[in-house]
Amino acid sequence: MEEDKLIVQNEKTNEEIKKLIYTIRGKQVMLDSDVAMLYNYPTKRINETVNRNKQRFPENFCFQLTDEDVKELKSKKVTVNYTEEDNWSQIATSSKNENIKYRGNKYRPYVFTEQGIAMLSGLLKNDIAIRVSINIINAFVEMRKFLMLNGQIYERLTTVEYKLLEHDKKFDEVFNSLGVEENVKQRIFFEGQIYDAYSLIIDLIKRADKKILIIDNYIDDSILKMLSKKKEKVEVVILTSDKSKIESLDVKKFNKEYPILKLSKTNKFHDRFIVIDNKEMYHLGASIKDLGKKCFGINKIEDLKIIQKIMQIASND
Repeated sequence: MEEDKLIVQNEKTNEEIKKLIYTIRGKQVMLDSDVAMLYNYPTKRINETVNRNKQRFPENFCFQLTDEDVKELKSKKVTVNYTEEDNWSQIATSSKNENIKYRGNKYRPYVFTEQGIAMLSGLLKNDIAIRVSINIINAFVEMRKFLMLNGQIYERLTTVEYKLLEHDKKFDEVFNSLGVEENVKQRIFFEGQIYDAYSLIIDLIKRADKKILIIDNYIDDSILKMLSKKKEKVEVVILTSDKSKIESLDVKKFNKEYPILKLSKTNKFHDRFIVIDNKEMYHLGASIKDLGKKCFGINKIEDLKIIQKIMQIASND
């Protein structure tokens, strides 16, 4: 209980967390010692968790900095000093404020991406870690928005992105690359990535301008909270089975604030699909209510004939 109180007292705001996010190798990342500070764990404990679960942390989740990466951070006036001392792992203080990265070469810092943070929170297995990870991921999301809106974007973009801005003025290409949701073709989510998976589904919902079709036999009322993020006047049609746990009364209440939602029962589908504006279709390897509970995938189906066939079957219900 005392530990919980201490963490709550030391909990950082989104603005403070955003200052701990850097762009390395074209990815937005956070240093392991800063992650440890936010979780109130020793850095050594964080890295030991990663080492015990290496198969859960591919390079797009977590990677060790090279000497060149360290030089790049130093060029941005980030303190990443390390010597031959071997007690670095016992220190967990913000790198923004104090010189705390004292490590030998073999202890060069590790960094975590947004996905790595989500995976780590599931492995630490406590409510405090989950709450802190949500705050961190929210900061990652806000940082992406910041990069799109703020005039200081040039200082944060990679060299390639900078050239696009300077020479080609292809703003859309740069901004789309910053948001995973803009380029969803195939994604794999591992056990524990609940927030990440739900965020992707919400991003898909926000993309719709006219209509959203959801096909899921085991859907429950959690989908209503997600659909509340849709654009105004976007029509939603849910096709589900008698096994679903969403009630007609829930639909009526939802329609009073966020019309228009239609619910129909069908036994024609086994798999789960989301169709956006009758032209973008995504196949889900898990029911929306179970996102992140087990490893599953989301795939974009780009064959227009298949999309039209699914729409034709759905329209007959």
